[in-house]
Amino acid sequence: MSTTETVCDVLRTTLGLGRAPLDADTALLGSLPELDSMAVVALLLALEQRFGIAVDDDEISARHFASVGTLSAFVQAKLGRGPELHA
Repeated sequence: MSTTETVCDVLRTTLGLGRAPLDADTALLGSLPELDSMAVVALLLALEQRFGIAVDDDEISARHFASVGTLSAFVQAKLGRGPELHA
């Protein structure tokens, strides 16, 4: 499973989206009503647990939550990997 697919799974689970269609182009902040400030915190915790990463407060930026693709790229960077080509 790619990082993007895993991020989509975490989003669905954390935000209670069920089987909502998500892909790298899916807009997040401002587009998903479920993604409010409290949900961002829960999502970050879920991503930290799923990927074994740590996100510092000063690393959090709205630009990372623009789309599934930007969030996946942020996770990829935290993992020390380059961006996925097939995302």
